[in-house]
Amino acid sequence: MAAGLLGATSAVAGEHRGGGAPQVVAKGLDNPRGLAFGPHGALYVTEAGSGGSGPCFAGPEGDEVCWGASGAVTVVRGRHQKRAATDIGSLAAPDGTQAIGPSDIAFRNGKAYVTVGLGADPAMRDQLPLLGRKTNGWLLKSGWHGLVGAADVARFEAKNDPDKAGPDSNPNSVVAERRGQAVVDAGGNTLLWVKHSKIRVLAKFPERTIVAPDFLGLPPGTKIPLQSVPTSVAKGPDGAYYVGELTGFPFPHGKARVYKVKPGHEPKVVASGFTNVIDIGFHHGKLYVLEIAHAGLLNAEQDPRGALYRVGHHGKKLIKHTGLVMPGGLALRGGNAYISNCSVCPADGSSPLGTGHVLRVPLK
Repeated sequence: MAAGLLGATSAVAGEHRGGGAPQVVAKGLDNPRGLAFGPHGALYVTEAGSGGSGPCFAGPEGDEVCWGASGAVTVVRGRHQKRAATDIGSLAAPDGTQAIGPSDIAFRNGKAYVTVGLGADPAMRDQLPLLGRKTNGWLLKSGWHGLVGAADVARFEAKNDPDKAGPDSNPNSVVAERRGQAVVDAGGNTLLWVKHSKIRVLAKFPERTIVAPDFLGLPPGTKIPLQSVPTSVAKGPDGAYYVGELTGFPFPHGKARVYKVKPGHEPKVVASGFTNVIDIGFHHGKLYVLEIAHAGLLNAEQDPRGALYRVGHHGKKLIKHTGLVMPGGLALRGGNAYISNCSVCPADGSSPLGTGHVLRVPLK
């Protein structure tokens, strides 16, 4: 892994106050996901990578995925971008799309924390080389010589399976605090607390039932289970954690929610009516919600547009829809949203949607 993840700089990634048209501030990214501003104002973007030559096995959707050390973190300083960390485990389809790898980044006290996805039963890691076993399914942190292990999230899921739905781990989002880190495991349906490599559960997000869609061919009115699949965590202005959910198959339209989590209490739904939430954040006390597929993931091939909403006391307001293509991450600063766009697109241009990039979107 590349050293020097935190290079001193005072240049912010194309920063200006809100207003005007969206602009590309980083391009040529390899399945870009979560992003955050570092302590010196630079923008850091996780790249899930594009897998590699293998080993290969069945992925979370049943299709073949192949492993490689193509995951990375890119830093954007002004008009310049470069890889700040490389050689992180990545799983992707043979064509490099739909990758699972570095998924989010957060900063605290001069350290970077990076979640790296797995999207499988943790036992599947036994098939991976050492680098895969030491990065996929982990929370990493910056060290003297690059990123090192902070906590093995997948191992915790394998040993405890808090939601009792079978072991499945996919660390996808992190908030770094003074005393530890809050981590969302999308596979485990949990919000976890990490402190000195030890992990405990802050919240479990319950399964519910919905009426089966017609295309499943089940008798009318049949109920089927729907998993939460939490994808994102942010700390609110009230000090509580807020968690956005993707929802599992069949990824129903309008059924995704945002929860408020106070440690020691059950999660409480505070916003609803979304579709496949991929990230959330706060700016000037307002909650912003990013959908990866506004028409639903099952319709994404025909309509890959995402959507950004602002949530207020009187409901939600659409901020951006046109131009968002399967977005994967959200950072908010200076009256702008920074969105990793084309988050399922490898850097080689093989996706018909284009290549991964970061958009700066004015919030006004």
